[in-house]
Amino acid sequence: MTEAAETPRRVALFATCLVETMRPSVGFATLKLLKSADVEVVIPPGQTCCGQPQFNSGDKQGAKRLAKRVIAEFEPYEAVVVPSGSCAGMIATHYPGLFADEPAWAGRAAALAAKTYELTQFLVDVLGVADVPGRVEGPVAYHDSCSSRREMGVHAQPRKLLAAAGAEVRDVEEPEECCGFGGTFCVKMSDVSGALVDAKAKAAIATGAGTLLAGDMGCLLNIAGRLKRLGSPMTVRHVAEALAGDCETPGIGEAKK
Repeated sequence: MTEAAETPRRVALFATCLVETMRPSVGFATLKLLKSADVEVVIPPGQTCCGQPQFNSGDKQGAKRLAKRVIAEFEPYEAVVVPSGSCAGMIATHYPGLFADEPAWAGRAAALAAKTYELTQFLVDVLGVADVPGRVEGPVAYHDSCSSRREMGVHAQPRKLLAAAGAEVRDVEEPEECCGFGGTFCVKMSDVSGALVDAKAKAAIATGAGTLLAGDMGCLLNIAGRLKRLGSPMTVRHVAEALAGDCETPGIGEAKK
């Protein structure tokens, strides 16, 4: 945790494309969590995709165009908070290298990278949050996305917050294994992706928990789809929704009641 005098109290929310288009409730839950921690949240109106799909597909110039817009839009703020390990990882891990051949932009990218955080990472490591608005009853299974775990160092943070909410967290078997989403990987390598998500969904079911939580919408959509095909009644939600106590809406992939 940073010193109190340095703790950011006015942050920008990078909502992410999947949250905006597929699960806006995650954005509202993120706002609730940050405001409950006495943080002023700004949502820059010109934000767009972080460029991760282009970057992962080898379109370096396309990724740069989007990254420059993100950098210009978010650099005025004390910190950037992202309810997604993959988008946070793109900014914090890949932006500086992306501009290795453009020194002026490389410096700006590095500065933004240094103040970009995944949501639970920011709450625990920066703000020192020990309590959350939501209560979670019973056991929940938790899936660590590859980007959260490997690029952002996020593992203990969501578990600490879920424990504060009263949850019993059960890790899926082989938690370090990919769910098979991987952005465009699931399209280009559909057979391999399908095998990976099938194993991940079955591992989630084997925990005996009624709910699966994670911090990346791509993983959640992918696993929820496979659980549905397997006939599992397991509810799938973003961890922000559970921590904020915003679980009135149907789970991911479920029809509105």
